[in-house]
Amino acid sequence: MENKKNLDRRAFREYDVRGEYPTQIDENTAYLIGKAFGTTIKMSSRNSCVVGHDNRLSGESLTGALLRGITETGIDVKYLGLVTTPMYYFACLHIGIDCGVMVTASHNPVNDNGFKIALKNYDNACGEDIVKLYELAMNGPFATGQGKIEEYDIRESYLERITRGMNFSNRLKVVLDPANATGSIIIKDVFSKLNIDAIYINEESDGHFPSHHPDPSVPENMVQLAEKVRKTGAICGIALDGDADRVGLVDESGNIINIDTFMAIIWDDIMPHIDNKMALFDVKCSKQLEDEIKRLGGIPYIYRTGNSYQKNKIKEMNLAFGGELSGHVFFRDKWEGFDDGIYAGLRFLEILDRTGRSPSELSSHLNHYFSTSEIKVATTEEKKFAIVEEIKKYCEDKGYEMVTIDGVRAKFEDGWALVRASNTGPNLTTRFEANKEDRLQSIKNEFLDLIDRFNSTF
Repeated sequence: MENKKNLDRRAFREYDVRGEYPTQIDENTAYLIGKAFGTTIKMSSRNSCVVGHDNRLSGESLTGALLRGITETGIDVKYLGLVTTPMYYFACLHIGIDCGVMVTASHNPVNDNGFKIALKNYDNACGEDIVKLYELAMNGPFATGQGKIEEYDIRESYLERITRGMNFSNRLKVVLDPANATGSIIIKDVFSKLNIDAIYINEESDGHFPSHHPDPSVPENMVQLAEKVRKTGAICGIALDGDADRVGLVDESGNIINIDTFMAIIWDDIMPHIDNKMALFDVKCSKQLEDEIKRLGGIPYIYRTGNSYQKNKIKEMNLAFGGELSGHVFFRDKWEGFDDGIYAGLRFLEILDRTGRSPSELSSHLNHYFSTSEIKVATTEEKKFAIVEEIKKYCEDKGYEMVTIDGVRAKFEDGWALVRASNTGPNLTTRFEANKEDRLQSIKNEFLDLIDRFNSTF
């Protein structure tokens, strides 16, 4: 089965392995990743791991090849079968095995698949660790042995944990959209245990994603949810992404609640009750969130985008909560710190239930800015980093204040501009914000024109 020359380097990304099946990722890729992963953890004196997969059409086949590779290195596997990524994270903690592989492409297109890999300490591999895995998978040598596969059912333990302490006095009416993705396999069981009037759309598990793409950060994927909320008079709507580790929200009128606004609402709720008031968020978040953190007596901490980076940094700094605009949020006050879209939704419902306020009322006091959604500019894998460097030089020449932890965030007294290389594709990700609409257009035009110029000349 082994064919070391058939690995597509482009699939080995900044914080996971992800690409189109079967052109960039296939069973050979999975097998060699299994061999490299098993060898790596064996070198660190580990002898077992956890493996699960989401509901994508290629999931079972790729997982079978992955399992063959892992067990041929002598590593034993606790095999979860079809699970959400949060169920996989929980299983690692519950079983007490701090390494594993989740076969998933998250919110990527229907034909994609990939691997989220933890080598130690429950942390997803990123950066240099991904590079080393690629090199080992390409070149070996691999450990040898004969590991065993034990099927492990995490479902009931996960249900008990996620609903623990969730007591709702009012029977809130909520619309839930798992987008026919992997959250479909568990979401009804979660809400059936709670005093919530749950209305479901797109609740059947179907790896073709027939209703809409499972990415709640894209507004058109929230249209069905918004319409159902308005039609039913629900208090809010909750959406999940492809592997259920990200959340999307709409308010009682069907308006999208940006995740940085959601994070501000969470900080309003928990800031008075925690000691470490450092509040981490990614470079794409609005100044609205930074303003609110400061108002509450917290300390804003801007960090790079990427759930692996975010989760690892939040744990390293022992923070109570943090997250990014895409919908990955991490609770560590009453939760184990991994990103779970269903749990994030429940924490939001807790606040609605306890306060008796609507989502729009909870955010009405926040400062308002004019901002764009994420704008992706197509380029190439080779060009995207070079363009970011040119933008950085431009800002230096102009004397703009910058945050460069992840791309370039140019800061002005009345707004900001972000240009960064996407971690998941041949794109530049941009976002712009200002305190006035005409200033927003000015900032946006300045930087998009720059990108177009560099994109055409390189």
